[in-house]
Parts: sequence; C-alpha cells; structure tokens
Amino acid sequence: MDTLENRLQKRIHVSLYALLFLTVLLGISVLLEGCTDKCEVTNEYVYYEPTYTTVEEIRAGISLMEPRPIRGTGKIYSKDGIMYVNEPGEGVHIIDNSNPSHPVPKKFLKVPGNYDMAIKDNTLYTDSYVDLVAFDISDINATHEVGRLEGIFTNYNSMGFHADASCCVITEWNETKNVQITESDCNQMYQPWGGMYYANGIALSSDAASTFSSKAAIAPGSGSGLGVGGSLARFTLAGDYLYMLDGADLQTINVTSDHNPVAAKRETISWDIETIFPHKENLFIGSSTGMHIYSISEPESPTRISTYAHVQSCDPVVVDDKYAYVTLRSGNTCAGLVNQLEVIDIQNLWNPQLLTTYQMTNPHGLGVDGETLFVCDGSDGLKAFDVSDVYSLSQNMLAHYKDINATDVIPLNNILIMIGSDGIFQYDYSDPKNIKLLSSISVIR
Repeated sequence: MDTLENRLQKRIHVSLYALLFLTVLLGISVLLEGCTDKCEVTNEYVYYEPTYTTVEEIRAGISLMEPRPIRGTGKIYSKDGIMYVNEPGEGVHIIDNSNPSHPVPKKFLKVPGNYDMAIKDNTLYTDSYVDLVAFDISDINATHEVGRLEGIFTNYNSMGFHADASCCVITEWNETKNVQITESDCNQMYQPWGGMYYANGIALSSDAASTFSSKAAIAPGSGSGLGVGGSLARFTLAGDYLYMLDGADLQTINVTSDHNPVAAKRETISWDIETIFPHKENLFIGSSTGMHIYSISEPESPTRISTYAHVQSCDPVVVDDKYAYVTLRSGNTCAGLVNQLEVIDIQNLWNPQLLTTYQMTNPHGLGVDGETLFVCDGSDGLKAFDVSDVYSLSQNMLAHYKDINATDVIPLNNILIMIGSDGIFQYDYSDPKNIKLLSSISVIR
C-alpha cells in the first residue's frame, strides 16, 4: 500500500551541505567535540529517525498561554520595555522588563518551530518551521496572529530528510535501535561533522549524541519603530523591510503593511551564513568563513559591497561606525579550531582590514555600546572591555563574570540583557567600571 510513510520515505534524499545545515538548525552546539576520530565499527552509535507532522497540525498549534518556566534560551529581543525570549522550537516568552531589577513574565506565545524573531512597530515576526508568522503585540496580554507567509522557508525542507511543505515537515528526531553500523558504512558514509546518515535517519557517536537536540530545527518608545535583537539573530529589520537568512539565502520581505508581509527578493549568498546585523544602510552577515557586507540603500534589493574572509569558524558580528567585532569559536558544526575576537576596520566598506585579534575561551555572541564591548565567552562567562583603544583590549577589561555560561547579549540604554544556558541576566553598565547585576531568571532543566 502506498501509505503516507512510504511516500515520505521515497522522497528522502540527503546531501553533505544539506545535513551540515540541518545540524545547525537542530541546535547541536558542540557536535564536533571529540568527533575527529576515524569511524570505527567498534564505536558506540546512537540512531535517530525523523517524526513528520502535517502543516495543518503545526499551524493549529499556535496559542497564547499563561507564563511558564523557561526550559531553554535561544534568541532575545527587546522593545518598549518588553523582553522577548525564544525557547528554541517552542515559542516566545513575553516578559515585562520596564523594571530590569524585577522582570515579570506575562505570557508565553506558543509557536511550534520558532527559532528567530524581529519586531516592527506593534508587530512581532517569527518563523514557524516553513512559515513566517506576524503577531499583533499592541496588547501583549491579547497577542494574536494577524498575517502569515506560508512555505517561505524553502531551505528547511530541502536539507537532509525531505518532507513536502504542503504536507509535512520534520518536527522531532526519535532514538531507535534498529540500525547497525558496518565497516562499509564507515568507509562510505562517515561525515566530517562526526556521524553518518542512512536511509531512515542519522547516526551519531555517543559523545556527539549527548549534545543532540531531538527538536527539529535546525528600545523604549511608544509602539513605533524597530526593536533590538542580539548578535546571533538570523532575522533583522531595517525600515520597512525584514531581512532573513534562510539556508544559504538572504530573503527580503516587505513589511510596509505590518499585517501583510510580502516576499520581495531571495538571493543566494553562501552555504555557511549564520548571523545578520544591521548598521545604517548596510547589513553585516556572519558566516563560518567570513563576513559579507551588503548595501541596503535600495532596501528591496540588497547588493554585495565586499567580503572579509577568515579561518573557518562560527562567526557572530556586531559593528559601530569604525569597527566590526567578530568572534570565532571552535567545538561546533562550523569545524572551527580557533577561539578569538577579531577587530576589523570597516571605515572603507569595500576593503575591510583586520586590525588585531584577542584570544578567548569559546566566544559566542557579543554587543557594543559606545566604547564598551561585551563578549559572551561561553563557559568562561561574560566579559566587558573598554574599546576606546582597540589595540589594548587585554589591558582594558572592565568586568569578568566567570560563574555563568554566556551566549548572547543586548546592550541598550545602560542595561545589558544577557542569555545563556543558566538563564537570563541583566546588568546596569551606566558606570562601565562598576557594572552591577540587577536581576536573573533561571532556566528550568
């Protein structure tokens, strides 16, 4: 019988690029650690097979709920005294942050397959697996869906195991014991990311499987203007346009009508693009091999200005008028071997130049406000530097919080919002030489 399962299995196809990108969306943050050994049949492997869910079920799964404990932190966003915290794959925690010393959870917006977000005026834009969804947040206690672009994220369905977006998408990976690795598998199927694929799923070494996520993935005002996101964002807004990274592509969405987003342009940039950061009339796109600079002087048609290349490594980027600050880290799907902060002169956008580097432990997101730079150095915590002299950062560390695992930050109006595996932390940096912890919200494991 030609069942749904049989039809889906017939459509399965895998490619190296596709699976590399799939691991990013799945949230495997340290997949490459301990994965440089040669494949051997004596190694222990964990096997996963995909679970398919219909798009009708996914779209019906959106709901506004009472606040619930935060079980994981992804992207962060801030606007009008409200903090929005993504719980990867699950939705958005909406928190009243009008008093950063006492943030108050207000609602949880359940959005299946949500990993990114951006806010313009009173509209929150999120992904939901293959769809872009617009929500009216003029009253956060009555947040509701007002618009949708169906099937806009085509790369989600073209990577790894393929499911037709008009029918089903992969929403979870389930461990199974129905597969055995053979010597032939090792010779033919072993991949640089530390595992292998087979007809019905993927196989990971036990060490890599310990970090594997079963979920599929992969400023104050009056309601007008744009919000502020972190450095790990794959969504950003500039004027009336939303720019989104979708696989290897940059997608431009016209959001002149807040409740009616319209797809404008899709352009392929590079298979390894990871983050996007706006500054004036330019976009700075971080990839595992470099930083791409695009002009949005014609906002519906971004054009490449230049590309700054670096060694292969994950690459969040933030900028000010003179410099781009880039963190490179190892132990992840980007196959990087370095852990450092790079300072790049971008006064000539057509010819960005590396000025200096600083060794770090395992840097992730970062943020800059005036002459203060914040770096989330993973297990080595949060670091703050005076960057008035970019050649002397090592001698000008302002603060170092070692007892937290730091992932990303938003510095805004002397208040720093920081997220990490331990939770959400806020600091007062009005006096950069005397940074004070204001509050924290723990992650429930």
